[in-house]
Formats: sequence, structure tokens, C-alpha cells
Amino acid sequence: MVLQEKYTLNNQLEVPKIAFGTWQISNENVILAVKEALEIGYRHIDTAIHYENEEGVGEAIRESSILREDIFVTTKIPPEVKTYEGAKACIENSIERLGIGVIDQVLIHSPKPWRELLVGSPKPYFDENLAVWKAMEEAVEEGKIRSIGVSNFEIADLENILKNGKIKPAVNQVEVHIGLTPRDIMEYCEKHDILIMAYSPNATGKLINDPVVKRVADKYGVSVPQLSIRYDLQIGVLPLPRSTNPVHMKENANLDFVILEEDMITLSKVKERHNLWWRRVSKVIRNIRSFGKK
Repeated sequence: MVLQEKYTLNNQLEVPKIAFGTWQISNENVILAVKEALEIGYRHIDTAIHYENEEGVGEAIRESSILREDIFVTTKIPPEVKTYEGAKACIENSIERLGIGVIDQVLIHSPKPWRELLVGSPKPYFDENLAVWKAMEEAVEEGKIRSIGVSNFEIADLENILKNGKIKPAVNQVEVHIGLTPRDIMEYCEKHDILIMAYSPNATGKLINDPVVKRVADKYGVSVPQLSIRYDLQIGVLPLPRSTNPVHMKENANLDFVILEEDMITLSKVKERHNLWWRRVSKVIRNIRSFGKK
């Protein structure tokens, strides 16, 4: 069963191959959702300070019959926090809110604050990310965190951490799914032994009505979400499906089938449905500026 399978990170920690995502699940509703996920067999829970549901995630884990050491928890420092002191405070606050002791993994949620991405700011935030990274490294050394990584990082952002940090990022959480397979980032991360965690494996529902994807899913007798999650696994990334429906949670984990190579090729050619959002914003800004110069 795929829920029992694991990847080995570059720090030698083992992490379940599928994580249960909690984005857009309220703090109140996430308690039951995480309990259901754990009961089904999920052992990796992904949250973030930005999601405002760490307390609920922690409560569900504490009330579960599953041993704490058998559950891997990932959380994230908000994009707006770009100082050493701010990052230190975030880590301490997450430890308190989760209430589960040592946090398995903490990520920098984005290389830039959301507002900077939306206005197309060219500022790279290299120094700021290094300050945050230093706070995270110290938390590892102090035994407060077991693993650290990043999210939504482009190659230049990763290079900055690799060249100037002490600890290599264990993961880079980005958007990966049928219709969006960012080969440049994936190849770079593979070269540097950084695992890709893939959010929005079903392109936030945009693949449901794609005729090509639907045809391939029907061939294997599975749903489009099942096919999408299986696709991510077969390209070597860690998908984060999200649902509050126990039936869908079980379905998303029922992946005991293999997509044939010919079908993987077909799926890899599916028209792009949802671009990496921070790239999309940057591209729009660049196009507007270019148009203004013509």
C-alpha cells in the first residue's frame, strides 16, 4: 500500500510518499479531517502558519491513537517573515500551537512575500532568506526541528541557500501535476538530492474535465484525482492531495496500479492547465511592461 511507502531525504530521514494537505481547511474542520486521514493510513500531514490551522492539526494528532513518532508533520514559515528574529519567533510559535514536541519539517513558504510576487518585484530576497534559513538551521541544531526545506523556490533561490547555508534543503514544495511538470526545477532538485513535494496534484480540480486525462483514467478504472496522484508518484515527487471527504481521502490513497509508459508520455503532453502561479504573475507583469515599451 502506497501510504506505507517512504522516500529517504538527503538528511537520511524517512518521509511518507504521500502527504495529507490541509490548505483551505479551517482550524475547526481540520481536526476531524486529520483524524480521518490518520485513521485511513496517512502518516504525513502538511500544514502552515499561513493556513491558520496548526492548532487543529496538533489537536488531532494528540488525540489520535497513532504514535507521535509514526507521524511526519510539515509546517511553513510565512512568506512575509524575512528576518532572523521573525523566523525564530515563528518556529517557537509553531511548536507551541502544534503541541506535538519536535516538528518534523519546517519550510520557507515562499522566496518572496506574497505582495511582492503580486506586483512583480524584481528583488530576490537572497539575504533575507539566508537570515530565515539561519534561524531554521539553529532550530535543527537545538533539536526543535528534524528537517528543513523550502517552497515555491526557483533555481536562483535554491542556489543561494546551497552556496551560503550550512544545511542543504531537504525538500522544495512546488506545484506539480499533469499539465504542469516543471522539468527545470525538478532536474535541478534531483541533481542536488532535494525531494520535490507536489501541491495541487489535481490542478485544483482543473483536470477533472480534460478529455485526455479522463480517457486515460477510464482505461485504468480510476478517478482523475487517483490518476493525477499516481502520475506524480511515478515522476518521483511527493504529492499532497487534499480533501475533507473520507471517501475521497480513501480513494486518493488507493493507488495500487501502474500507469504504462505510453500513457505517461500521453499525460506529459497534456495542455498546461495551471502554471506555477508565481511564475504566471511574473510573466503577466513582464508582458505588461514590455507592451508599454512598444
